[in-house]
Amino acid sequence: MIGTYLPTLFIVGIGVLFAQIVHQVIMDLSSKVEHKANPGELNFSLETISAVLLGVREIFSSLFHNYIVSPLQSGEGAVLSPQVKTTVLALVVIGWIVNLDNPIYMLSFSTFKAPDSWKVSHAEIIQMMKNQNCFTDDSIDFMRRLLERSGTGQSTAWPPGIVQCLHGKETDRSIEASRKEAETVIFDIVESALKKAKLHPKEVDILVINCSLFSPTPSLCAMVISKFGFRQDIQSFNLSGMGCGASLLSIGLAKDLLQRRRFSGGKALVVSTEIITPNLYHGNERGFLLQNTLFRCGGAAIVLSNSWFDGRRAWYKLLHTVRVQSNSEEAYNCVYEAQDSSNQRGVRLSKDIVKVAGKCMEKNMTTIGPYVLPLSEQVRVVISLALRFAVKILGKLMKSCGMEKVAVKLPNIKHYVPDFKRGIDHFCIHAGGRAVIDGESLPFANHFLVL
Repeated sequence: MIGTYLPTLFIVGIGVLFAQIVHQVIMDLSSKVEHKANPGELNFSLETISAVLLGVREIFSSLFHNYIVSPLQSGEGAVLSPQVKTTVLALVVIGWIVNLDNPIYMLSFSTFKAPDSWKVSHAEIIQMMKNQNCFTDDSIDFMRRLLERSGTGQSTAWPPGIVQCLHGKETDRSIEASRKEAETVIFDIVESALKKAKLHPKEVDILVINCSLFSPTPSLCAMVISKFGFRQDIQSFNLSGMGCGASLLSIGLAKDLLQRRRFSGGKALVVSTEIITPNLYHGNERGFLLQNTLFRCGGAAIVLSNSWFDGRRAWYKLLHTVRVQSNSEEAYNCVYEAQDSSNQRGVRLSKDIVKVAGKCMEKNMTTIGPYVLPLSEQVRVVISLALRFAVKILGKLMKSCGMEKVAVKLPNIKHYVPDFKRGIDHFCIHAGGRAVIDGESLPFANHFLVL
């Protein structure tokens, strides 16, 4: 994209402008002073250099005192040559375009690669559940069926505090084991992301970490700051309890914070993870058992920058972020941390989660549509809405005039569903279990999905 290279062109243009001004001064001096150098030779005497510097200073002083108005005038009193004026005009246009864009670039991205000792198969997961000595046969069979339909592979990661029960040890769900899992996951992805971005920890201005169910004191942010030696004035934010959408919310928060540093520029490190060790459910209510089969160890870290000069080495550029917050009762209760009838703590996943996910995704696409859809698709949407409104008003008028039979025969104009493939190449949705994917796929029934 040309916008990525405009800042560089702007800096090069400033250099060209300065060179043109120096050249103009030299040419003016050459016509007024006597040449002492022989043909083909250059005379870089102190007097010549001083005269050039004084000429350059005079021009910039004139630009400053006259607010850049009189230098741009035409005629004999003009200070600048036509070439310099053209360059100034081009720089003003480029600067204006650059100022309109407040870019957010992704410099690096890293995901957690679990060691082999953490990886278990479906059969081993069921054996771990049996070794907890708290689940009934019905619960074990239910979790086995969930695993078969979950879409997860045969080599997914579980924390060592739980995996160790396969080797004759008791499950360790202590705060120490939970911190150990958090340190292993977060330290690995942070180090990898900083290394890929060629960024020193002291250069990070903003740190955002999200982890819904594990929020210790000191915070996870404090843990990372202490480990990597970030600056003392770093802005750190620890988000908890925000569920599967917390990753995108963290990106949005980092984006807003970076764009407040518009002229100084900045770097943000965003870390997303979930800690499994303290959150294994030990009851037998089916709404809570889902968490024991869907969630795994993992994490991701991303480095963002709003510096114009990072555009050349960035992997991606963030174009738009939108957020839809559902305020219905069923949405509030579809993922709910609570205690069951036996006072066992866990996360209850409601059957409404599929419907809620589909509705939120539909609202989200409606919100982002004007930003990504081509004008032709937007016009079709507007036309369909206008026709529906016109038919509705016409029907009311006919009924008020006693023409109910005619009003019933009016055509039913359907909503036009835009072709999002014309504005988006790939849809990458949250893969939170097969049922959630099916619910989120409803608005994309006629499109290809990338999971």
